[in-house]
Amino acid sequence: MNVNSVILLKLVLLICWPWLVYSKGEQSRLLVNMTLVHNASTLGAYCLDGSLPAYHLHRGFGAGTSNWLLQFEGGGWCNDIKSCLDRSKTRRGSTRYMNKWEVFSGILSNNASLNPDFYNWNRVKLRYCDGASFAGDSKFYNGTYSRSSGERNGSTLLYFRGQRIWQAIILDLLPKGLGRAKKALLSGCSAGGLATFLHCDNFTSYLPKNASVKCLSDAGFFLDERDISLNHTIRSFYEDLISLQGVEPNLNQNCTSTLYYPHLCFFPQYALPYIRTPFFILNSAYDVYQFHHILVPPSSDPQRHWYHCELNVAACNPSQLNILQGFRKDMLEALRVFYEYSRRGGMYINSCFTHCQSETQDTWFAVDSPRINNKTIAEAVGDWYFSRNVSKEIDCAYPCDTTCHNMI
Repeated sequence: MNVNSVILLKLVLLICWPWLVYSKGEQSRLLVNMTLVHNASTLGAYCLDGSLPAYHLHRGFGAGTSNWLLQFEGGGWCNDIKSCLDRSKTRRGSTRYMNKWEVFSGILSNNASLNPDFYNWNRVKLRYCDGASFAGDSKFYNGTYSRSSGERNGSTLLYFRGQRIWQAIILDLLPKGLGRAKKALLSGCSAGGLATFLHCDNFTSYLPKNASVKCLSDAGFFLDERDISLNHTIRSFYEDLISLQGVEPNLNQNCTSTLYYPHLCFFPQYALPYIRTPFFILNSAYDVYQFHHILVPPSSDPQRHWYHCELNVAACNPSQLNILQGFRKDMLEALRVFYEYSRRGGMYINSCFTHCQSETQDTWFAVDSPRINNKTIAEAVGDWYFSRNVSKEIDCAYPCDTTCHNMI
């Protein structure tokens, strides 16, 4: 091979190498197609804009053929007509705007080296399009409505049908094998993690009596906590949401019949004692969403004293760090009874400034994943689900954990 040929070969490799690496990465990703629930209309189960609900199913194989993992998608909430109308015009309120293919990674991966305990299960991602953690059952309508446009002459129709969406998806999956499940895990992230608290026992009721059914919430333990101005910002937000979307009848009835304010049962800390199905709580004690929206919402900091701290925890002053440490203490206190007395429960409360850790590979199970007592999240969840070991891990307080993948 002459010199010119060698130079040409090197030039081709330099040009093509990034594309080859990219292609290899693309091929390694598991993309799963969307399934619309066509029978949902018989239940009146619609997304905010009236579109059909959907999920993504990747079939299990081998020893996992009879096992099922359902993962609620997250994505916040809407608590008034304006925010819900805005949401209905996005992927958070309509399957019309959603990607038709979803990447399955982390707890949804089909690779044994990346998801050792659940890789060969039937894995389902439930798309989120109602704005109330799959729990509402109401409708807003004013005037004459054109279904094709969603609005006409100022009139609006919004469906708050999260509860029916949940039921429609389950009924669609039961004849596809879910109804014969031997093992099942209901999980979810963020607003989807909250949905896991709300629907855990109901999920169990659909499955065979001899099935092993458990539930996992990732970043869904939203605290009933005052903000830095001592206002109940998140409680007020949830009250409006519950009223607008007709959520209260779908909350845990044992909880609502016990508490003086039934709407508080939307908070996991109040619903948890009444959940009968084995439960695992995965959460950061410094959850970034809760830091920015519950502890320090914009309304509580009009002068933006927390601006730099919110962007980078290293920029927090001692007073701000003390408040963050107080939030961690309140979360651990809310979990204390569960930690001490739940024999079938599990937990993994780390000290990372993050939000949702089960769906991304680097935080779920990787060489540099977060660890507590040298145990990854995937290992802790697997130990709990399969009863291999007691799995209740609580991290030391910030800044001691050097394994974190912090968002700020």
